[in-house]
Amino acid sequence: MATLILVCNLLAVLLLADFVTGLAHWFEDAYARDEWPVFGPLIARPNIIHHHDPRRILRSSWWSSTWLLLCIAAVFVLGAWLLGWLNWQVGLFAVVISQTDVVHKWSHGTREENGPVISLLQDLRLLQTPQHHAQHHSDPKNSYYCALTNLLNPVLDRSHFWDGLEWLVWKTTGTRRRPDTSVPGHGPAPDWLQAQTGRS
Repeated sequence: MATLILVCNLLAVLLLADFVTGLAHWFEDAYARDEWPVFGPLIARPNIIHHHDPRRILRSSWWSSTWLLLCIAAVFVLGAWLLGWLNWQVGLFAVVISQTDVVHKWSHGTREENGPVISLLQDLRLLQTPQHHAQHHSDPKNSYYCALTNLLNPVLDRSHFWDGLEWLVWKTTGTRRRPDTSVPGHGPAPDWLQAQTGRS
């Protein structure tokens, strides 16, 4: 019984981390603007670059892939500690979200690039597979936002969760999705993109 409870706790933490980081990913894709102060260069521009050049992420070091999420995770753990809520589940949640972009990077790699251990974890569906994540990068690139596992995306997309969320944002704020210029017919790419990637 104790083993079953532990497994359920581990699965719940993993799925919660997958959902929370998927929610952040959806917001980046749908609403983050490259002209915003601080968040524009920190979040929106890397996101736009990634959609135009998905495999560029493989050139990122572990530190450049994780530093921002590590900072967010540290603040989360500190807040939980100050509130007296710190436990192993909170700690595990922080560790998992801090490594989301590393798992994301592996989903863009080949088996040779990822090596046998990561490839095995993907084969066992303990990490998101490249085939699964490729659906996010299929036009119009407005689905499959969760990047840790293969479990949540089919449920969220078949239930039109993201569509409903965007409808709610539009109805309450009048804000529509940001056009994704990596999708044909969605407008020209920003001028700064060519300087960053050599792509227009």
